[in-house]
Amino acid sequence: MKIQWYPGHMTKAKRAMEADIKLVDLVIELVDARVPASSRNPDIDRLAQNKARLILLNKSDLADEKVNRQWEEWFAQKGILAVRLNAKSGTGMKTVQNAIQEACKEKTERDRRRGILNRPVRAMVVGIPNVGKSTFINSLARKAAAKTGNKPGVTKGNQWIRLNKNVELLDTPGILWPRFEDETTGVRLALIGSVNDEILDLRELAAEGIRFLQKWYPGVLKERYGAEEENSPYEILQEIAKVRNCLQKGGEPDTGKAIRLFLDDLRNGRLGGISLERPQEEMGAQ
Repeated sequence: MKIQWYPGHMTKAKRAMEADIKLVDLVIELVDARVPASSRNPDIDRLAQNKARLILLNKSDLADEKVNRQWEEWFAQKGILAVRLNAKSGTGMKTVQNAIQEACKEKTERDRRRGILNRPVRAMVVGIPNVGKSTFINSLARKAAAKTGNKPGVTKGNQWIRLNKNVELLDTPGILWPRFEDETTGVRLALIGSVNDEILDLRELAAEGIRFLQKWYPGVLKERYGAEEENSPYEILQEIAKVRNCLQKGGEPDTGKAIRLFLDDLRNGRLGGISLERPQEEMGAQ
């Protein structure tokens, strides 16, 4: 299944980040906890070198808790602090302030040695669209400091947000798209709903999702739909249609409805916490 996606403003976004990053001490990068590698833009590592780093594994409630911990350890091995949270519900938000101070403790110590006291940490918030960046900022600020929305590009320009005397945030437009260097990245982003369904072959996408569950989460399809897991993905979609009464006239299974139902269940956590990639895969790719 091939997904082609050509972002139109990558160069502009990179230039803006290169200019603004000189103003900050810390780069806070939001990723989707279900796909922490696929939901990153690899250019951020280059742009943010020599800056303190903090990774926020957002939507961690939708991911596999065991795999969340593996990702925290993987980032720690790279010298990057990672924190699990759900910006929408507020879960884990209380730990973020402490994490910011922890990520910047070397900078704070340097300031202290120079006699600079109580200077607020200036942090840039980055992330590809749809990882929940504006929702995170609003939740942290406890007010509608940054405009939020479900569509990419809602944040149109940079703005500084003073959280308290210790932290100032620089919000940036979420227009740094991931590079689809392989087919898998696009499929994973499509499975979590970050690619417009209208440009996808949803039958093939659902089949990819079912194959993944058969391999990594055996028993889930049986428990949720009563499906025979040794069957092919297309047979399982037929079973889902029958079990969930997705029927056409004459009683024929409506697999189109079953596909949408399955993808909606997968994306919204109704199949349990599902992580679509693991650190071991990233290590194998290096």
